[in-house]
Amino acid sequence: MVKAYTTRVGGGPFPTEQLNEVGETLQTVGREFGVTTGRKRRCGWLDLVVVKYSNEVNHYDAINLTKLDILDDFKELKVATSYSDPNTGKTLPSFPADLDVLEKVNVSYETLPGWQCNTTGMKSWDELPENAKKYVEFIEKFIGVKVKYIGVGPSRESQIVR
Repeated sequence: MVKAYTTRVGGGPFPTEQLNEVGETLQTVGREFGVTTGRKRRCGWLDLVVVKYSNEVNHYDAINLTKLDILDDFKELKVATSYSDPNTGKTLPSFPADLDVLEKVNVSYETLPGWQCNTTGMKSWDELPENAKKYVEFIEKFIGVKVKYIGVGPSRESQIVR
């Protein structure tokens, strides 16, 4: 499973974290609070550098993209596509293994248009707004893995199967 945006619990580097209105919106609308502690999860834009690395390690057959509906009200969406070394400006070849390096990376983003309409409970790919489809297709192309399942609501039934 991959969320349509990125979250993290606890401390440590989080290159796409949004300590602003975007992060607060993702946190609130996405109900990003720990089940046991109630502690807020840290939220940020989708980090495809992390997802691509995870795929390289785990060899996904398909992706279950959850919480697409949480992005419904955004005018535009940013997606992290690479990291670079802040000292040299050189793009890193992959997700860094060193947390000290990860903590200092510069993030390059692709900006995609939002869809600004309610997708909650949609039942088919054809029902999704064009820009939501483009967001999913961008993820597929970048990772090289098909998004087979798309979560569009909190219930188990709120899932599009492609």
